[in-house]
Amino acid sequence: MGDFSVIGKSVIRKDALDKVLGKTKFSADIKLPAMLYAKVLRSKVPHALLKSIDVAAAKALPGVVAVLTAADVPGSNAHGIVIKDEPVLVYDKIRKIGDALAVVAAETEELAIQALGLINVEIEELPPVFDAEEAMRPDAPKVHGDSNILSLRKIRKGDVAAAFAGADIIIEQTYRTQMQEHAYIEPEAGVAYLDGDVVVIKASTQNTHFDCREVARNLAMPSNKVRVIQAPTGGGFGGKLDVSVQIFLALLAVRTKRPVQLVYTREESLVASPKRHPCTISYKTAADKNGKLLAIDVVAIADTGAYSSYGPAPVTRLAVHATGPYEVPHVRVDAYTIYTNNPTAGAMRGFGVPQIAFAYEQQMDMVAEKAGISPLAVRLINTLKENSVTATGQILETGGGIDSTLTAAYAKVQEHINGQARTDTVKRRGYGIGCMFYGIGNTGLPNPAGAYVDFLDDGTVNLMVGAADIGQGSNTIIAQIVAEELGISFDDIHVISADTGVTPDGGATSASRQTYISGNAALRAAREAKKIVLEVAAESFGVPAAQIVLKDGWVTVQGQQEQFRKTIKEILAACRSKGKMTIGHGWFNPTTTGLDNATGAGAPYEAYAFGSQAVEVEVDTETGQVEVLNIYAAHDVGKAVNPLQVEAQIEGGSIMGLGYGIYEDVKKDRGRIKTPSFATYLIPTSLDVPAVHSIIVEEPADTGPFGAKGLGETSLVPTAAAIANAVYDAVGIRVTELPVSPERVLRLLKASGNAIRQGNDRPV
Repeated sequence: MGDFSVIGKSVIRKDALDKVLGKTKFSADIKLPAMLYAKVLRSKVPHALLKSIDVAAAKALPGVVAVLTAADVPGSNAHGIVIKDEPVLVYDKIRKIGDALAVVAAETEELAIQALGLINVEIEELPPVFDAEEAMRPDAPKVHGDSNILSLRKIRKGDVAAAFAGADIIIEQTYRTQMQEHAYIEPEAGVAYLDGDVVVIKASTQNTHFDCREVARNLAMPSNKVRVIQAPTGGGFGGKLDVSVQIFLALLAVRTKRPVQLVYTREESLVASPKRHPCTISYKTAADKNGKLLAIDVVAIADTGAYSSYGPAPVTRLAVHATGPYEVPHVRVDAYTIYTNNPTAGAMRGFGVPQIAFAYEQQMDMVAEKAGISPLAVRLINTLKENSVTATGQILETGGGIDSTLTAAYAKVQEHINGQARTDTVKRRGYGIGCMFYGIGNTGLPNPAGAYVDFLDDGTVNLMVGAADIGQGSNTIIAQIVAEELGISFDDIHVISADTGVTPDGGATSASRQTYISGNAALRAAREAKKIVLEVAAESFGVPAAQIVLKDGWVTVQGQQEQFRKTIKEILAACRSKGKMTIGHGWFNPTTTGLDNATGAGAPYEAYAFGSQAVEVEVDTETGQVEVLNIYAAHDVGKAVNPLQVEAQIEGGSIMGLGYGIYEDVKKDRGRIKTPSFATYLIPTSLDVPAVHSIIVEEPADTGPFGAKGLGETSLVPTAAAIANAVYDAVGIRVTELPVSPERVLRLLKASGNAIRQGNDRPV
């Protein structure tokens, strides 16, 4: 791909120093003169009619400046990413515990909390529904409208019935996955204030431009009278794609004409924020006697809770990825998104694919066992390759397949396990494989991003992008892309990001899309500015523009670097002397097609990422405790723009996958979260984290900036499945429900008579 000066280098990220020195001001750290403090009154029941709400006593409390209800929302009292089905403030019906009923602004946080206790709410409770399969019944209590089936995504390819009729191997199993919390360090928070007739909101968010559109619609204001600026954000993982504090803050700032701050408590964050969809997946696989896949038949039921949020989108992605990274000639998938009175489920890192990967990867191991081949072999003979046809009928034209990642992970784990013999001890070791593929960007929908580049007189650059950096390092990556293209130092790039008053729309920081999509937009903007520089340099040197090279702060002629050589500053000065501005703008939208409603046919993504993980576990047969000892994670990133950040993403994603696999579970009782703190909701601690061996695989994507793809979500996807396969290898039990908890493992061991597998056969 060329001799790079900035691309492929582990430069220190733009925000690193301020964060480690404690200088970064997150939303809760912002203090403004005469600032008010906001609190939200939330429902304590899961399903009820709101008969009346009396706020007179709260308003009369000294120090309370405003108390707002649904009647005070000047525009549309509904918001939502896919469907506008969630009220800003409930006006008719409560649909979950945690629904917002009123919002208060007071001189102190303590007064705001006191005011909440003075609000009198009259309700009429309704029968709730908490089980997604029960909610599908015609006689179930209705959460919205006359049906709880929010959406059904169908995928149809080939003749599934005929394939099963001729199959030598048929594997059928039902899998259940749990609700997972994002568990970001920083809870939802923000401030709002008036700047003339513009309401300015600084908030912890993943999508400022979406927030701006929602606030403008809810407040009945023009979009250019709403400015949303992303405050430094302490993690998101999909949970900060939905609107949280933004509309409340804008309403209060406009009403009071004073700055307002709203910071959720940890419990409020856990109760109010969207979660990963819990799913029930019935998965049936057909293969020939050699382990070659013939067909899959899948029914997935996802509980989206009380509101849509991103609901249909991750469930659609689940359906599209139901084959895994394997070529399957015949496919039938029905994936349902179901309303219940449970907490809302929406976007979370992996976006539906970790759930289906837990199923398809265990199916692959069972096919291998029936065919008498290794789990490695069954994957290699079935992997997608260049020119393979996916379940949606898309031909992979730019390369594909897990071959390179699988062989890389396999080689590393083999180095570790060679020479180790199994022994019949209480603690048994096992090894498992998990593989994945992941479409970059939104599924079959337009998802463009824009960028501006201003190449300044002194050779420095102002780069303006809408992409929200939520800790994943997009500002650094996009700056590296622009620095490489313009031939300047990374340190000479100043990034202004995620500010609707300044930057173009970058779309959501989700779907592993920002490196690929905003990176391409910034690259195009840089090339537009660079074109002016090349033209002026070519005129100066008397050579064609195609021969001009910008590198390391110098402008030279290819092959004649010593004879023709000027600094970039000199050429920029020449541009100015001719009245030429070195400004560029660019936008990029991946080439995709929408999915057919009846068959799911289409080309939903322009690029796909691939990855494979091999894990080593130790299972205590007396307690059921599963300890993950090593994770060997090989991921194809196209081109590692910043290898250090790639390693960090692989490690972080694998650890989150570890949590999903054996620790995390949002416990609920009749719609109430029973684990509303980090004391009760278990996430991996530093003592639980195994050695994560990051393996960077680079198979450049022709359409990516310098060949880069996306990575943000991919390393989470296969981990839980690999753990389940490793547990089976260790003790011979197939765990089909997440998490793989000690209680579940012990129960299955007892049910199986504690039958421990013998021998030295290694699955990898």
